Amino acid sequence: MSKPKIEWRVQKNGYYCLSGELERDTVPAFWQQRHEWMPQDAKVTLDLSALVRVDSAGMVMLLHVYQQLRSNGCELVLLNVPEQLKTLLRLSHVESMLAACID
Repeated sequence: MSKPKIEWRVQKNGYYCLSGELERDTVPAFWQQRHEWMPQDAKVTLDLSALVRVDSAGMVMLLHVYQQLRSNGCELVLLNVPEQLKTLLRLSHVESMLAACID
C-alpha cells in the first residue's frame, strides 16, 4: 500500500493546483515545508479538483493558508471545492471564514 501524498503545482502565475490526499497523514510534513510552496502572489487561485480526500486536518491547513495569505495582503480564491470539504466547513461552523473565497 502506498503512502498518501499531497502535491502543490503551479499551473501559471497566481494559479495553483492542490492534488492528492489532504489529511492528517500528509498535512504535518507538507505544512512544515510551506516556505517551498506558499505562494507570494497578490491573488492566489487554488484549484482543489484533484483532491481525492480531505479530512479535518486538511480543512485546518487550508484555513491557515487563507489566514497567512490574508495577513500578507493577498487574496485567496478556492475553485472546485469538494463536497467533503464543504461539509467539514459547515459541520465545524467555520464555513463563513472561507465563504468569500469559494468560487
